[in-house]
Amino acid sequence: MTPVRPALDPELRDLLADMPLMSELTPELLAQVRQFPSPPVDSPAHRRDVTVPATDGTPIPLSVFSPANATGAAPCVYWMHGGGMVMGDRFSQIDIPLEWLDRFGAVVVTVDYRLAPEATGTTLVDDCYQGLLWVAEHATELGIDPARIVVAGMSAGGGLAAGVTLLARDRGAPSIAAQMLLCPMLDHRNTSTSSRQYAGEPGVWTRETNAFAWRSVLGDLADADVPPYVSPALADDLSGLPTTYVDTGSAEVFRDEDTDYATRIWAAGGQAELHVWAGGCHGFDALCPKAQISATARRTRTDWLARTLSA
Repeated sequence: MTPVRPALDPELRDLLADMPLMSELTPELLAQVRQFPSPPVDSPAHRRDVTVPATDGTPIPLSVFSPANATGAAPCVYWMHGGGMVMGDRFSQIDIPLEWLDRFGAVVVTVDYRLAPEATGTTLVDDCYQGLLWVAEHATELGIDPARIVVAGMSAGGGLAAGVTLLARDRGAPSIAAQMLLCPMLDHRNTSTSSRQYAGEPGVWTRETNAFAWRSVLGDLADADVPPYVSPALADDLSGLPTTYVDTGSAEVFRDEDTDYATRIWAAGGQAELHVWAGGCHGFDALCPKAQISATARRTRTDWLARTLSA
């Protein structure tokens, strides 16, 4: 029996009623979804496309968006897209970081990491890390202040952002000023209360779709061999991380793993700001940006980023 669950925000419920939802993801359905690319980017920002070699030499595409009239060294938002690590591209949810380009004059860099199941294990997070290293090494050329690089991502991208930040801490470079984890996908075990609550019925992202995505990412890895850079909830030590922003919805699969991650950062003596949006489903502010709850969530994280960059 499906456990009782927090209700959706009424406005979100009405908006989602007109959207196609799914209870599970299959290889066939994934192939269909992948046929629909992200919409064209609508921004007056200057765009530069580059490729960066991955650890195995594979070219990883990056897009760099810079303010048209940039002067001086700007903050940078390094963006990792959502899509369960099995779909999406570097322009998915790009409107979110481009808001910060408009507001703060930030340079936005977005990475096209390889997707599962074609790529597995640490390949995805390492692609993101190699891209970040390139950004830090070319900060002067890109007009970026290397002391104000913010790593950010939504859903799968939030999990990859957390993994990249752990890698940077453990390898000693590059310097990351802050991490923004938006409804992040952090725990391959998929056993939390919120995971069980959002199973068995169609939704934006269900326990079943989550299980499919993680199986695709992990490939032949045994549970005991999963690295924390892939599944950041496994990290024993969350000390030494940059200031962190975490948000999630009360009505979504990742609620409990996200709140636990913030709690463990506090327990390790770190600084984190956590928001659990009542009635928010997974990715609500990307799916329904005009809803009141979405506008509030976006404004709140932008205010946090303003405080963080000024500090």
